[in-house]
Amino acid sequence: MLRVAIAVAVLAIYVYGLVDVIRTDAHLTRGFSKTTWIIIVVFLPIVGAALWFLIGRPRYSAPVQQQTYRHPIAPDDDPDFLRNLEQRRRNQAEAERLRKLKDDLESKKPKPGAGPHGSGSPSTGNSGTPGAAGDASAEGNPEIK
Repeated sequence: MLRVAIAVAVLAIYVYGLVDVIRTDAHLTRGFSKTTWIIIVVFLPIVGAALWFLIGRPRYSAPVQQQTYRHPIAPDDDPDFLRNLEQRRRNQAEAERLRKLKDDLESKKPKPGAGPHGSGSPSTGNSGTPGAAGDASAEGNPEIK
């Protein structure tokens, strides 16, 4: 019965040591690289685990803060993606608004040669609009009638 208890204890120390080496961050190991520690623990089960616990294992003086990964799971959870999406939507809406204003301005601009006298340029002081200064008739000016 004592042999079984010792075998279970050795196996538990071996497995715990190996798992501890594997789970430790590579930059936190002391003495050797993480790969070297894994090889030592695998080939020297009890001695390797004991050396790991005494020499290689990092010493934590303060509680270690669990490392959190800041990458979102889905794009709609990413605030940067949503911010860029909103900015893109605003830019498209502004571009559409400017295009419509430009089209409206182009449609309201008088075409050359489309004036009331068949010419877009004023002739002899007449600006081309009825009731303008120098126009003898008052048909275009409602105030004179």
